[in-house]
Amino acid sequence: MTNHHHAELNVAYVSFYPPSNVIGEQFHKREPMSGEGKVVCVTGASGFIASWLVKLLLQRSYTVKATVRDPNNHNAEHLLTLDGAEERLHLFKANLLEDGSFDSAVDGCEGVFHTASPVVVSANDPQAEIIDPAVKGTLNVLRSCARVDSIKRVVVTSSIVSTLFTGTPLTPDVIVDEMWFSDLDVCKELKHWYAISKTLAEQAAWKFAEENGIDLVTIHPGLVLGPLLQPNLNLSVEVILKLIQGSPIYPSPYRLVDVRDVAHAHIQALEVPMANGRYMMVGRVTHDNEVVNFLCQNYPAMHLPEKSEDYKYEPTYHVSQERAKSLGINFMPWELSVKDTIESLKEKGFLHF
Repeated sequence: MTNHHHAELNVAYVSFYPPSNVIGEQFHKREPMSGEGKVVCVTGASGFIASWLVKLLLQRSYTVKATVRDPNNHNAEHLLTLDGAEERLHLFKANLLEDGSFDSAVDGCEGVFHTASPVVVSANDPQAEIIDPAVKGTLNVLRSCARVDSIKRVVVTSSIVSTLFTGTPLTPDVIVDEMWFSDLDVCKELKHWYAISKTLAEQAAWKFAEENGIDLVTIHPGLVLGPLLQPNLNLSVEVILKLIQGSPIYPSPYRLVDVRDVAHAHIQALEVPMANGRYMMVGRVTHDNEVVNFLCQNYPAMHLPEKSEDYKYEPTYHVSQERAKSLGINFMPWELSVKDTIESLKEKGFLHF
């Protein structure tokens, strides 16, 4: 990556977040509502998290208006096979960079889930490929929402990366929580374009929501694992595949969370009346060593080189689960998420042993 691109990051940096009293509030779990008769929108619906979100919403009897880049592309076909899809799923074509393209999808909805955003580690032109779609796309969706009176709440899928990069050393005694905000200068120094895109998109979302009276909640997952519903391989699951293949694409520590927990958290964020602010979603912060040793023990046929016989888990740092639990989330064991990821990769033909 050249400094040429470094200098071209031209999205205005406006540090804006929800008031701290909103971020810190706790509340008790409410019973889930039925979505019967309710209409919601999911953007980027063919993605990993979004596909599970659509599945769970249909299970709860919601009518779902789902946006995809191309409704005729086979990448969206799996959505049409979900239970309830025939009766209550409607696909809409929308483009993150096209103003007004979400208008018809959010029209008549009472909740909107904005999950669409490029998830990539590297790019030739980070501004055009990662940052613009994330930031402009989020504002495009929110502008469409601002025109619709029926929308009660918007839930935006952010990321743990919009909180972690503060310049503070992440030592075992550190607990990262919802009061943490990534520093753009630190992200730029690391050339972490994805973190920049998610940080800027989140700031833009809070600022727009405040100015336009939108009830906004943001969800911040770590490395999302679990079974794939979509036909293609997404980046977070590919991290595990590459680890197995001995060519890691992402350094540990891994901040693991199950896709089903993340999808459930999105729905709770809409349904629980007092939900507000930001929610971290990480079940376990762990090393690649622990993951590899677990795989060695459970999948000997893989013939993985064991990292270390005497490996002992040492926390690198912690991510607070307090607010996620107040939303009614009980995190799945990371071992189950990894197992289900492996089984899914085998079933989809990405992994053979």
